[in-house]
Amino acid sequence: MAHIAVQEGLPGITGLLEFRLDSAKPIRELTQTLLRGESTLTEAERELIATYVSFLNECVFCTTAHAATTNLLYGSDEIVESVKWNLVQAPISEKMRMLLIIAGKVQKGGRTVSDEDIAKVKELGATDIEIHDTVLIAALFCLYNRYVDGLASFTPADPSFYKALAERLVTRGYVRPEGGYTKATYPIEVK
Repeated sequence: MAHIAVQEGLPGITGLLEFRLDSAKPIRELTQTLLRGESTLTEAERELIATYVSFLNECVFCTTAHAATTNLLYGSDEIVESVKWNLVQAPISEKMRMLLIIAGKVQKGGRTVSDEDIAKVKELGATDIEIHDTVLIAALFCLYNRYVDGLASFTPADPSFYKALAERLVTRGYVRPEGGYTKATYPIEVK
């Protein structure tokens, strides 16, 4: 049970965002821009950054939700599992590996990112906007992970919940439905 009274049936960050719509609006807009807006990083790559940072922060809800979304976008769970447990051997590009290393450093503290890290990722072909967005996604998901865990939001255990949530995030993105969440706009049953 969450530390505050949130709308029943809306676990994780969704219930928390619905609790305070004025602060939720810019959060949702920023997330939509970073994870679904125009970018030379694919939606799957951006979701992978969110997943990896959430995993490092040990936020079960965010890790599971974004891993399911990443898996759906990639069409496989191999990449997420490899990145989580052995980044060095994960079947991703060297540029993406280095961006994830930078994201992991941001998770520990922004000042851990070095000039050498940036030079190396640029040598691998990363653009300034890709570096910017990686750092911002990592920082944003540190906020989300602490938000979700700090208020003890409900974390479903049923994998089918996350599969349905991933389908919604892939098709709809992070935009709040007009009129809020109802059974029609959030048809994910929490068990």
